[in-house]
Amino acid sequence: MTLVLYRIDDRLIHGQVVVGWGQPLEIGFIVLVDDEVASSDWEQELYRMGVPPEMDVYFHGSADAVAALSRYRSDPRRGMLVTGDIATMHRLVESAGVDTVNLGGIHFRNGRAQRLRYVFLSPDEERELRAIEESGARVSAQDVPGAHPISLNELLSRVET
Repeated sequence: MTLVLYRIDDRLIHGQVVVGWGQPLEIGFIVLVDDEVASSDWEQELYRMGVPPEMDVYFHGSADAVAALSRYRSDPRRGMLVTGDIATMHRLVESAGVDTVNLGGIHFRNGRAQRLRYVFLSPDEERELRAIEESGARVSAQDVPGAHPISLNELLSRVET
């Protein structure tokens, strides 16, 4: 198959990713792209513990992820790629031809405005998401598969209180 979901979620791998997305999409593997996690055996083990034994997890830093994508795209199983931040996904979009990006949980931090109950963005992050779309990838927010996807334009026009 291929990588069927490219997701930005600052919690990386958790129940909503594994159960909410993984089961309905019949995911056989997850590619986690995060520099900190890629350099920590301890953190990798924690994330592996969060997935069922039949689902593989592969870890990459942002520098080596692009080169590895062709291997995952040709894997016969269905997979998803997860980054914890917008900048990492932006690099993948520009370097590896990612055509759709799913915004999952991007949680509160000082300087971020709430756009949805699960998406908070700073002005710099908003600009970076627009740059992702200008690079050719369609960006939408969707917390679970059954929810209606919200386009980037609609997302950025919202201010939740």
